[in-house]
Amino acid sequence: MTDRTPDTDRAGEAELFWEDHYSSQERVWKGNPNPVLVESAQALTPGIALDLGCGEGGDALWLATHGWRVTAVDVSATALRRTAAHAAAARAGDLITTEQHDLARSFPAGTFDLVSAQYLHTPLEFPRARVFQQAAHALTAGGLLLIVDHGSVRPWAWNPDPDTNFPTPEDVFSDLELDPGRWRAERLDRPWRQATGPHGQTAAVTDNVIAIRRRTA
Repeated sequence: MTDRTPDTDRAGEAELFWEDHYSSQERVWKGNPNPVLVESAQALTPGIALDLGCGEGGDALWLATHGWRVTAVDVSATALRRTAAHAAAARAGDLITTEQHDLARSFPAGTFDLVSAQYLHTPLEFPRARVFQQAAHALTAGGLLLIVDHGSVRPWAWNPDPDTNFPTPEDVFSDLELDPGRWRAERLDRPWRQATGPHGQTAAVTDNVIAIRRRTA
């Protein structure tokens, strides 16, 4: 694997970056749940879920209102306050617990029936493979890790270079180096969708979908 752990002198960089991102805007996301998560979760029996990089809580709120108990994690305190406020407004506050983590440095305790990592991207150095390994190990027997990544360039992205090389779903799964006797890839796919940018721009984009199931025996 090529991911590196951030140097100790970069401690707090992620928190500062994402706190500025959220605090500089009244609202960043529209609050709609990610469609691949909805599709996948509807096929599962509700249980305990972990939402990595929860943002303002759109996915966590959808899960909670569909029978899940959710631990919603983000590095930004502002994002977590908004998640909690949206949960309270929807009378789902008792189903959503927020935790602040820089996932490069700490990971939530516990085990989960579903771990969701929707577009867990950052322009900063970040040990994605290690974080996803931790997520896989945090699954209960039969639990699902659902990763959805960008698979193509969005014109409004931080780096809009059309020649950017994106890993394939197979690459992402392979980089985790999981024991095939304990985990299996349930879905490795590259669907496309029509996406809308922050200022109303639209573009056809590709996503990487990686669904990993922890074996029951």
